[in-house]
Amino acid sequence: MSAAATRLTRAEKKAETRAALLRAATTVFAEQGMERASIDDVARHAGYTKGAFYANFASKEDLFLALLDEHFAELLERLDLVVSGDQDLVDQAREGAASFMSFIAADPDWERLFFDFSAYAMRNEAFRVELVARRRALREGIATLLQRRVDQLDVEPPVPVSDIAMMVFAMADGVALQKLLDPDSMEQELYPTMLGTFFAGLRAAAEGA
Repeated sequence: MSAAATRLTRAEKKAETRAALLRAATTVFAEQGMERASIDDVARHAGYTKGAFYANFASKEDLFLALLDEHFAELLERLDLVVSGDQDLVDQAREGAASFMSFIAADPDWERLFFDFSAYAMRNEAFRVELVARRRALREGIATLLQRRVDQLDVEPPVPVSDIAMMVFAMADGVALQKLLDPDSMEQELYPTMLGTFFAGLRAAAEGA
């Protein structure tokens, strides 16, 4: 076997270990919370040693941020697919909101994890800085997608696209929290209706101006 092939095999093994640790972390953190869960718990649940953990992540915080990167990248990819279509802008808003609802419904543990870690960030400044940086990057990614669609439609929004992205972001946070705390009150179609109404209002304001 060539040295290149050996290196590739090692790389694949490392990627497999990393993926297993990420999956285990989702379960362990959701069950125990970030502060109670230990690195030993995560490693044991994944079937590896603490040494394997530290070969891939520097800390529990580093592990969560890696989870966050994966989730945010997937969410942005979903939204990119929606915005790349040729539907009416309001219909795209509804479709994007429906995709978001499907995204959070697919992994109920993630909602609980995200808000648990948000609370943890309020007590850990270094972690808060990293969490905020990733949220800002996602928001900027959403703003880029919206700006691309606005340019295609050749319209002038009534407020800056960056502000629209912030509003959409805030609504998504509120919907996710409401769904977590009182799931029976949050019908699947409510957020698509909310976002569709919001974008219809933006369009009306733009046309009126």
